[in-house]
Formats: sequence, structure tokens, C-alpha cells
Amino acid sequence: MTSSLAVPAPVPAPVPDERPHVVIIGAGFGGLEVAKHLGRAAVRVTLLDRENHHLFQPLLYQVATAGLSAVDIASPIRSLVRRHENTSVLLAEVHEVDLLTRTVGIERETLHYDFLVVAAGATTNYFGHDDWSRLAPPMKCLDDALEVRRRVLLAFEEAERELDLDRRHELLSFVVIGGGPTGVELAGAIAELSRRVLARDFRAIDPTVTKITLVEAGDRLLPTFDPRLSTKAVEQLTELGVVSHTNTRVVDIDEHGVTVQGGAHIPAATVVWAAGVRPVPLVAKIDAAHDRAGRIEVLRDLTVPGRPEVFVIGDVACAVGDDGKCLPGLAAVAQQQGRYVARAIRRTLRGQERRPFHYRDKGIMATIGRSRAVAQILGLRLTGYVAWMAWLVVHVLLLIGFRNRVVVVFTWIWSYFTFRRGARLITGLEHPLFAASPAEEREREERGRGGEEREERERVPAAVPGPTAVPARA
Repeated sequence: MTSSLAVPAPVPAPVPDERPHVVIIGAGFGGLEVAKHLGRAAVRVTLLDRENHHLFQPLLYQVATAGLSAVDIASPIRSLVRRHENTSVLLAEVHEVDLLTRTVGIERETLHYDFLVVAAGATTNYFGHDDWSRLAPPMKCLDDALEVRRRVLLAFEEAERELDLDRRHELLSFVVIGGGPTGVELAGAIAELSRRVLARDFRAIDPTVTKITLVEAGDRLLPTFDPRLSTKAVEQLTELGVVSHTNTRVVDIDEHGVTVQGGAHIPAATVVWAAGVRPVPLVAKIDAAHDRAGRIEVLRDLTVPGRPEVFVIGDVACAVGDDGKCLPGLAAVAQQQGRYVARAIRRTLRGQERRPFHYRDKGIMATIGRSRAVAQILGLRLTGYVAWMAWLVVHVLLLIGFRNRVVVVFTWIWSYFTFRRGARLITGLEHPLFAASPAEEREREERGRGGEEREERERVPAAVPGPTAVPARA
């Protein structure tokens, strides 16, 4: 009986994808909008990001102050574009962009593009003092917010056990550097956390006497707002017990607080940096004209001069508005730019002329606390409860994902009526509260040396006795 082995059928060669390739660097507000609006276009889209999630940064301060959980303001990027079969997501960090060869370099791979969208976002700017990042964490990503939450909650826990009154005062003092929306919202949230949420949870300390100081180098808080709203913001912060200092530049930060210009020292065990941003380092490597802030200067169609296939949007772009100034780094700006770029690519593929980008300013707002906010919307200036309600509605609508909207609304309603926050978790096994004292460290070192000596002795074999001489019998 003879048997024959089946010959496997040859695997067909992959058919090359002839569709134009759009590479998007960054899945923030701008980059995600480009990908979503190209979902049904006759293009191949590759979305690159060093994180696997899209982050709703305007609510990051609420994670830092235990108002929301991290998952409430973040969504997996892949789930957001899963319906777009022409879109691929790569978890990767871009190392190089070559405009001449139209390539993007990532780990172990080089991508060729027909259209490139640079929406890489911004990083924290310490204005030449990057060493301060260890003492004053920023507020740019989830890891930053969780670290701030950890430090804030630990300060109260350590103060509960501290017997030295000066040290306890230092632990119950917080400094927020930067008077923009992030700094104002964070300072107000810490004040509410200490005066309402934690007020009855401790026995040895009184959280309501917590001191929060907001430091701004400019002449007023919220400099992009109407001056009258800036004044209202200061008044509402004062009602919460926040002390505001304008025209005050920080010159040094140490473990015991902040030193400002003139030599005054503000004691605080916890300092948070919310003073400024700058484009990510990748942007400086791109061969294009940059402004003084490091952003890439673009034309009215948001492209690099001489490179109509390269778009730059969001925080890394200096796009001139109708007033002749660079548009601010706001989520609304990036979203409108993202939708425009998707339309521009579609028009280019159809052989149509691109129209210039025009930003429609729908307003700006900042919340300061419970029933406290300022907003300027379509020419209207709102303060107090009305502005706060407008802020709530707008931010719920802007959240990505139905699940996040429902959870955030429920959490806010529950917190409003109960004055409680459910995300008061301290993560990380090693932190200052459980650090060993100097005497304990010395004792531990001595035990360690003693153990090493015993281990060394055990490794040396004992001397084997020689044979015993037995006397001969007579």
C-alpha cells in the first residue's frame, strides 16, 4: 500500500496596498480627530503613540485630587478606532522624522508616508531647571497625576503621626506653581479636598487649616481670560482659603518648600508644577522653522512651508490666527485642526484646492471648586454657579466614550451630595511614611554585615581530622 503526502498549496504573495499612507504622530485631541475623520477615506492610516490610551487632560487635576479614577478620563486608542479597518495603531516612540525621504523612524522599523501629521503634543517646561521635576512633579500624564495624588494624600497621613508642630505645619502646606487653568483648578481642588472631604477623617490633625499657596510669575491669574474674570477667580480662590501670589517668580525648590524672587521662602512639603509646557523633544529634530517657544511655524493650511504633505497641529504648531498671533494650546484648537487636516487630505486626493484653516473660538473656562468657575463663551462672561454648570456640561460632552461620560456624571453627582471622593488610594509600597529612621538603617546595615560574615564562615569547609593512630598490640 502506497501513501502520498499532500503538498501544501503555495501561500499567495501579499498584495501591495496602493492606497496613500497617512502617518499620524500622537493620539491626542488633534491626532485622534484626524484618524477618526479619515476612517472611511481611501487611505491607509497608521496612528503612532508612546501610550496605549487617549487622555482627556482637562480633567487630569481631578485624578490628582482623588475626584476621579484614572480609567474615567482615559480610553484605549485601539478601541476608539476599531471600526476603521483602514487604521492601524502602533505603540511606539518616534525617534526620527526625515522630510527628504518621507520616512518616520520608530523602534526596529522605518515607515514611509505620503502624508504626515505631527501632533506629538507638549511636555512640561521647567525653564532650565529640569532638576526641579523630582521635587515638583508636573501634570501632563496619568503617571504624573497619580504621583501628585500619592504625595497629597501621604502628606495628610504623615501629618497625622507627626509630633513636631513645625514639621506638621509644613506637611499641611501645599504650593502650586503656575496660575493658568491647570494651576487654578488644582489649587481649588486641593482646598476642597482638605476643607470638605478630609475634614472629619483624621483625629490628631485638622485638615481644614491646610494652607494652599498659588504662585504665578505674571501679573494676574488666568492671563488668557478677560481681566475681570481673573479678578473673580482670585476672589473665589480666596473664599476657599487659597493664597494667591502674582508677579512672583520661583527661584529655588527644595524638600522644605519654595523660594521666590526676593528671598522669601514658602514652606511646603508638597509642591506641584503647573507653570508651562514646551513641544516634545522630537519637534526640535524636524527640519523646519521654529518659533521662540520651539513650535513649528506652519502656513494657513497647517503645513510646513515647502512640504505640502506634512501637517503640524496642536501644541507643537505655531498656527497664526486671524489676530496675527499663534493659536493657544487648547483642546478645542487641536480638535478643529484635526478635522481640518482630514478634510484637506481628502480634498488633495480629489485634486481640489485646500482652503485656509480658520479657528472658531467658542470660549474658554476654568472651574475653581464646588459651584465656582469662570467662563467666557461666545462673548458672554460667566462666573459662579452658572459658569460651573456650563463647565460641567461642556466637559461631559467632550469626554471620549459613552462609558466615561456615564461614570463621570454619576461620580460628580455622588460627590456633590455626599462630599466624598472614592479614588483616595495611595499606591506604591515604598514611600517616606514607611522609611526607616537613621538608627534603624544603621541597625539594618550591622545585621547585614553580621549575616555576611556568618555566610562566609559557612562557606569555608571545616578541617577534616586525620586518621587516629591505633597502638599495636604487644
